[in-house]
Amino acid sequence: MSSEVVLITGAAKRIGAEISRHLHSLGYRLVLHYHHSEAAAIALQQQLNAKRANSVQLVCQDLTQLHEIEVMAGRVIECFGRLDGLVNNASSFYATPFGDSSPNQWQDLLATNAAAPYFLCQALAKNLQLNQGAIVNMVDIHAEKGLSQHLMYSMAKNALATLTRGLAAELAPKVRVNGIAPGAILWPEHPLTAAQKQQVLSSIPMQRLGEAQEIAETVAFLLFGPRYLTGQIIALDGGRSSQGLSEA
Repeated sequence: MSSEVVLITGAAKRIGAEISRHLHSLGYRLVLHYHHSEAAAIALQQQLNAKRANSVQLVCQDLTQLHEIEVMAGRVIECFGRLDGLVNNASSFYATPFGDSSPNQWQDLLATNAAAPYFLCQALAKNLQLNQGAIVNMVDIHAEKGLSQHLMYSMAKNALATLTRGLAAELAPKVRVNGIAPGAILWPEHPLTAAQKQQVLSSIPMQRLGEAQEIAETVAFLLFGPRYLTGQIIALDGGRSSQGLSEA
């Protein structure tokens, strides 16, 4: 068993849970963060600890409470006494149409998608430096140009992209910092019509949704792959962001 320890935020469900299962299958010990999804987090912890005893710990935290992040970081280190990797996966995502959005929505979206990762990286930097660790931030292909009806979310993810590139320089050479910009990986939790789904699929050269496992495999690659790779954001979107190239 590897002794390396990875913290994954938003780990209880969907992509976070798949990242957790994959890293655990590779032998890593995990600290899984959750907020509202307590039942799912406990079930995942029990499932993974049944495969390898005492290999997974849980930490509950509301990431919008930025003043509590440093205390959370201390609880994370207490779990296993070390930290080698951080995956900033937790994210609020919902529509905020321009002209009909609120300061509370701004604070929530900015906190979970940008501010909490910033302060969590800051609080855990020394522990990651001790083990020449790595950080992976979950960005979004819409961070650069924005997603219709989701301007606040897009702005927050753009800030996370800036953090990824800037922090790579700040923490080099001891800590590597990279990001993943997913495209359409899972259908959103709110239902879409068949026509809406087809519209999304028709914009993807690979003509399918991505799989959560593909995100998890890329996270593992960025955490424990080439030591010379830092400051990069990989678009994992089936070629969607390459659209618009002129044909010969």
